[in-house]
Amino acid sequence: MADEVEEEEPKKSGLVKIIIFVVAGILLIVVGLGIGYFMFGGEPEPDPSAEVNQIIEGKNSKAKETEEQKENEEGEVEGEDGLIKKNVKSIPEVDSYETTYFEFPGDFTTNLKGSRKFLQLSVGVSTQYDEKVMEVVDSHQLALRSEILSTVSDFSEEDISGSDGKKKLSDRLLVVLNAKLETLKEFPGIEDVYFTAFILQ
Repeated sequence: MADEVEEEEPKKSGLVKIIIFVVAGILLIVVGLGIGYFMFGGEPEPDPSAEVNQIIEGKNSKAKETEEQKENEEGEVEGEDGLIKKNVKSIPEVDSYETTYFEFPGDFTTNLKGSRKFLQLSVGVSTQYDEKVMEVVDSHQLALRSEILSTVSDFSEEDISGSDGKKKLSDRLLVVLNAKLETLKEFPGIEDVYFTAFILQ
């Protein structure tokens, strides 16, 4: 019986040693992770030189703002070379569509209704639709030129006099050209008609 007690004591002491080693190992790992986190994983300390740079940049931006305000108020600024320069306003950014233009090559010359005079003009069109509209206009130039000539010949000298007359003619051409595109089974995407030359002879 004494032998059994002696055998259990070394078993218990061996088991206690293993438990102590396991617990000590776990504690070492936890402590090591904790120290590593605090040394490397935490927020980095701010760099003093970076703070100084931020302060300097802040002062520079404030100085630029006050200079710009002064320029806006005065309208003139003394440049680095000592010359006085006029202040120029900046263009505000606006969401807008790109306008595409097409000018028919050559001039249109036709007689006016009830008159011996001729009108010679150059015509351009524009759209904010896809560039394909202008490609269609270019490919159907012959038909569109014919429509322009016949429409202009329906106007008299009095009809086209003054800016109102020119506006009426351009509005009429807009309707006629889009209608012709529709009959050609194309998209009627012309949005404006312009005269780059307008000579009455």
